[in-house]
Amino acid sequence: MLAYKKILLLVMTAFFVVGCGSQKDVPYFQNSQKVDLSQSQYLYDARIMPKDQLNITVSAIDDEAVVAFNLTIPTPYTVGQRSSYSQAMLQTYLVDNDGNINFPIVGQLHVGGLTKSQAERMIEDKIKPYVNASVNPIVTVRMTGYQISVLGEVARPGTFNVSREKITILEALAQAGDLTIYGQRKNVQLIREDSTGQKSIHTFDLTDANIINSPYFYLQQNDVVYVTPNKVKAQNSSVGSMTSLWFSATSILISLTSLLYNILKK
Repeated sequence: MLAYKKILLLVMTAFFVVGCGSQKDVPYFQNSQKVDLSQSQYLYDARIMPKDQLNITVSAIDDEAVVAFNLTIPTPYTVGQRSSYSQAMLQTYLVDNDGNINFPIVGQLHVGGLTKSQAERMIEDKIKPYVNASVNPIVTVRMTGYQISVLGEVARPGTFNVSREKITILEALAQAGDLTIYGQRKNVQLIREDSTGQKSIHTFDLTDANIINSPYFYLQQNDVVYVTPNKVKAQNSSVGSMTSLWFSATSILISLTSLLYNILKK
């Protein structure tokens, strides 16, 4: 009985030491009072990337004057035995690997690397020669396929749509339910592919408030965030896969110990 008490005491002590030692790694922004926030005083605007899907509309006081610049497809529907078409819906533009789209009347336009506002101004300038001087076309560009993925030690891993085309690393983690207790706050990785197809990996330390000044604080479309598990989770995973084996071995040892005890007792 004394041996069991000693083992139990050692296990409890080990858990206590681990808990006290890792507590400092859990809170975010531990040095927030020392961060110079003047470096982050800018408004982020996403840039168009290859494989983005764009919704582009051209409007004017006289809609008929710019109708040819709106790429539309009719939507079929059935009433009884008759097929008909409802009001046309705008078709999205897929940006190719070179950052180009094929725009009605104008032809090929290079939009890769531009912000939405830059693309809008460029398209407006391109279509003005094709309309009457009195027509003042207004172009609106929206991204319809802005997605990010969050994997690893988070509560709800998955791929998330970003409706407002702007998201920070913290907001992405919030979408995924935040890190679990097993996630390494000092080792959150960002996997990114640029417009040329070049991949890169960047590491965040969420305990350091200087993350706000990082050039990767705002995520781009198709970014992947990976939260690395800590040693405890890795050990637990190993233990979980070997649970049945350990139970079997323990059962055999207990049986042998009991048998030897009974033999020696005699």
